[in-house]
Amino acid sequence: ILAFSSFRKDEPVISTNSGKEEMIAHSVNVARKASIPSVSSNISNRTPVTPTPLHPAEPSDLRFNRLRPSIEKSDCKYTRYFGRYVAREAIMDEEYWIAAWLRAEDHYEDQSGDRYVESFKRKFASQEFHALKKRCGRQVGEKYTCFVAVKNDDVTRTVVNSVVGTVDLCVRHPLHGETYPAEPGNTPFYSRIYQPDQPKFGYLTNVCVAKYARRQGIASNMLLLAIDAARLDGAESIYIHVHKDNLPARRLYDHVGFKMVDMDGARQSSDLCLLSFNS
Repeated sequence: ILAFSSFRKDEPVISTNSGKEEMIAHSVNVARKASIPSVSSNISNRTPVTPTPLHPAEPSDLRFNRLRPSIEKSDCKYTRYFGRYVAREAIMDEEYWIAAWLRAEDHYEDQSGDRYVESFKRKFASQEFHALKKRCGRQVGEKYTCFVAVKNDDVTRTVVNSVVGTVDLCVRHPLHGETYPAEPGNTPFYSRIYQPDQPKFGYLTNVCVAKYARRQGIASNMLLLAIDAARLDGAESIYIHVHKDNLPARRLYDHVGFKMVDMDGARQSSDLCLLSFNS
């Protein structure tokens, strides 16, 4: 798992923790405590609430006691079943919130000893939640989709107890003057004019998996679903950035089918390298 730009993560760091399938994710517990400090941990005693948003003017439909819908009722265009999980596009505010919280947890994973880290994570997740919904709702010029991996079993669960991973996909034409997707957080100036005569490409970011659910093929299956979705949306190439020293993530991407992009042999001074998917 890794972070790019202010709220984007797109390299998973593979954990050695196997975890237990039925345990409640620590990340979800923290998210609930941070978002709903006055609500009991007993699901049956909860009432519909909305965490304090960073931008009060932006409404949401967050209800942390909402039960997970069945896969059949989800009405998803893209779905991939694997093991005890299913990957699909996010359709509910609670799924967007947990996707944002997973990114916040990873962003501050190395600062767990900071006394203010929970407040930082809360602010980060709130900003990313609103930004993510806005990106997915704005489909002019580019199509942005958030995919989530959720538990697929017969146990009655809330939505926030079901999400274990997330990845984002953007499909668009290149901008004027753009050859490859720019490194997150280091985007050069381009006029916001798309080149419709150039083939579309897909760009993947924010690959995140809950700590307790890693090493179960969740990241690779989410990536494969996003790649299929990008192809169906007309993308001829799919790209992702990765830190050069993140060997677990590079092994994952290599296993899925991503290879290093040779940008005319240019030497890259950044810590990031660009990969493209080879079908």
